Amino acid sequence: MTADSFSDPLIEWYQTHKRDLPWRDTSKPYNIWVSEIMLQQTRVDTVIPYYHRFLEAFPSVFDLAKADQQQVLKLWEGLGYYSRGRNLHHAAQQVVEKYNGDVPSSYKEITSLKGIGPYTASAILSIAYQKKYAVVDGNVVRVVTRYNGITSDIRKSSVKKEVQAFMDDAVPALNPGDFNQAVMELGATVCTPSNPDCGSCP
Repeated sequence: MTADSFSDPLIEWYQTHKRDLPWRDTSKPYNIWVSEIMLQQTRVDTVIPYYHRFLEAFPSVFDLAKADQQQVLKLWEGLGYYSRGRNLHHAAQQVVEKYNGDVPSSYKEITSLKGIGPYTASAILSIAYQKKYAVVDGNVVRVVTRYNGITSDIRKSSVKKEVQAFMDDAVPALNPGDFNQAVMELGATVCTPSNPDCGSCP
């Protein structure tokens, strides 16, 4: 199966069926970055009110950088995994000090920021900057292994490498952010871990 036969129908499906989420209404790298950090290990429904409150308190990276850490953690209260909030605060200071408040658009620079690994970097670069980077998380691994009929244990590093290679090939130069979000959306809403709705799969 070709990469195009995977990406084209997925993007078309996503543009019609995507959930209405607040971070999908913006192309601001800072806002997308905040959402991606909050969404790590946390359900979408839980994140939405925190996302709104956080951006109301810290509407720009400059506001976050100059904030007191206790104020940041207070707004994070209830989200858990507090190192995410501390790292985000520290990284905002890095962005202001090193990049004059511009969230880096290169992979090397953005992964130098505290708390930003390969997945988060690829998500921000593809969604905010439309750069051709593929994301791989649990949803993506599940979708791709099912699509390609891979039956090996998905926890194996060899399987993740195979999925990454497929995604790197499949991610289009046009709308890479929509493509990445489409695969994750499919995994979250249709290609679920149990009882997948295969009849609704594009």
